[in-house]
Amino acid sequence: MFQQVKVALSGAQILFVAFGALVLVPLLTGLNPAMALLGAGLGTLLFQLCTGRQVPIFLGSSFAFIGPIIYSMQTWGQGATMFGLFFAGFMYFVFAAIVKWRGMALVNRLLPPVVIGPVIMIIGLSVAGAASNMAMGRAGGQQVMPYETSLLLAAISLATTIAVSIYARGMFKLVPILAGVTVGYIAAAFMGVVDFAKVANAPWFAAPVFHSPEVNWAAALFMLPVAIAPAIEHIGGVMAIGGVTGKDYTKTPGLHRTLAGDGLGVCVAGLIGGPPVTTYAEVTGAVMITRNFNPVVMTWAAIFAIAMAFFGKFNALLQSIPMPVMGGIMVLLFGTIASIGLKTLIEAKVDLMEPRNLVIISVVLTAGIGGLELKFGSFGLVGVGLCSVLALVLNLILPSKSASRDGIVEGQDI
Repeated sequence: MFQQVKVALSGAQILFVAFGALVLVPLLTGLNPAMALLGAGLGTLLFQLCTGRQVPIFLGSSFAFIGPIIYSMQTWGQGATMFGLFFAGFMYFVFAAIVKWRGMALVNRLLPPVVIGPVIMIIGLSVAGAASNMAMGRAGGQQVMPYETSLLLAAISLATTIAVSIYARGMFKLVPILAGVTVGYIAAAFMGVVDFAKVANAPWFAAPVFHSPEVNWAAALFMLPVAIAPAIEHIGGVMAIGGVTGKDYTKTPGLHRTLAGDGLGVCVAGLIGGPPVTTYAEVTGAVMITRNFNPVVMTWAAIFAIAMAFFGKFNALLQSIPMPVMGGIMVLLFGTIASIGLKTLIEAKVDLMEPRNLVIISVVLTAGIGGLELKFGSFGLVGVGLCSVLALVLNLILPSKSASRDGIVEGQDI
C-alpha cells in the first residue's frame, strides 16, 4: 500500500513539473485549459496503451502549434481548428510507417538538421510579436491594460522565470514557467488587476465544455505539415529518455509504436478541443533527477491531469491570469525555442558557406518571420506549415555539395 502511495505521489510530482508548460499553450491560444489537461491525460494513457506501458513519458501541450492555432482560430474558427489538429496527428502515423518500413535512414534523409533547425526557429520567432504585445498589454492593436502596469508585471514574471532557470537547483530548476506565472499572478493580485469574480462564481466541480469539431479540409491541410517538427521532436524525446534509463526504446517497444502512440494522443487531444501533445523535456529531467524509471508514475500523472480538468474553480483561476504575466514568460519561451533551432544547426555543424544550406535557411526564416502566405482558393499555407514544406522541398531538389562536385567532374570527363 505504501509503495502504491509513493508511486502516486511521484505521478503528482511529474504533473507539477509539466503543469506550467501544459496549461500555457491553451492560455495563449484561446483554447480551454481544462481540455488541455484532459487531452494530456488521455493522450498519455493512449501512448502507454500503444507502447505496452514500457516508456516513462508524459505527453503535454506542444508549443509548435501555438502560432498555427492562433492563425486557424482567427481564420476558420474553433470547430475547424479542432478538426485540423485532429488531422495533424496523422503525420505521426506517416512517420511511424516510414520508420517501420525503412528505419530512421529515410527520415534522416528527408529531414536533416538543415531542415529541422530553421523550422524550429520559426516556431518561436513567428509569434515573437505576439509575446511583445502581450507584455505591453496590447491585443488586437488596442491597449487593453495600462502600459506601465503591463510592463512591470511582464518584467516580474520574466525575471522570476529567468532566476529559477539559472539559479534554482534540483526539482525547482524544472518549473521555471510555473514559478514565473505564480509570482507574476501574486504581483498582479496585489496591484488589483486580477478579476476574481469569475473564480468566485465558478463551481468547484464542472465537466469540461466540449466544442463540436467542424470538418474543414483547408484547416486540416494547413495543420498537417506543422506536425513535422514535433514528430521529429518526439524522436529526440524518446532517445533522450532512453539515455536516462539506459534502455533503447527505439527498438523495444519500437520507435514506430511510440510515434503511433503520440499521434493517437494528438488526434484525441485535438478532437476534444485541447492542443496537440508531445514529449516533455522537463519530465525527462525529472526522471533523471528522481531516478524513478517506473512508467506507472506517468499513469498516475495522467490520472491526476484528467481529474484536475473537472475542477471548475481551478480552471477559472487559470483563465484569470493577466495577459502581461503570460507575455513576460513568452518573451523568454519563444526565444528559447528559436535558440533550440539554432543549437540544432550548430551541433550538426551545418556549413552555411555551402549555397544550398544558406538558401534553405534564408528562405525559411524570411518566409516564416515575414508571414508569407501561399493560397490556392480556400486553402492556404502560412507560418510553420509553409516553412516545413519549403524546407522539405528545397532540401530534396537542391543538389548537395558532393552532388555538385560530381556533376563538374562528369562534365569535364565528357
